[in-house]
Amino acid sequence: MPWRTNLPYLINQPVGVSLTNGQGVSGVLCSVEHGTVYLLEYLYQTQYATKQYPFNQIQNITPFPGCQSGRLY
Repeated sequence: MPWRTNLPYLINQPVGVSLTNGQGVSGVLCSVEHGTVYLLEYLYQTQYATKQYPFNQIQNITPFPGCQSGRLY
């Protein structure tokens, strides 16, 4: 799984995570320990939660792209 090689560079960065069940989640990658990814996710207003995802539930992890300057539509 090539996404595993990039994990050290993505710590404390916003990422998108594709899960094997077809769902996707996003948040800040907090840590990776013992085959588990810990992701800080936004819940509501000022509430956040750190959730964990085992490697076998992850299809891919990608960093968020940079914002484009200019007009938004």
